[in-house]
Amino acid sequence: MWDYEKKLQYPVKIKNPDPATAKLILTQLGGPDGELSAATRYLNQRYTMPYKECKGILTDIGTEGSS
Repeated sequence: MWDYEKKLQYPVKIKNPDPATAKLILTQLGGPDGELSAATRYLNQRYTMPYKECKGILTDIGTEGSS
């Protein structure tokens, strides 16, 4: 039987916990329908795209939210 213990590589001290902001961040970034996973899917599709123009479009879509 395995005992899984999740630990951070570097300890984090949170002085003012804000559950509402944490929920917003997890909603936007986490999960299969989040912003981060959508951007990653667009950027991964670049490598199999045969047309250079479409590669540029996928790059633009995948990176538009990060700036």
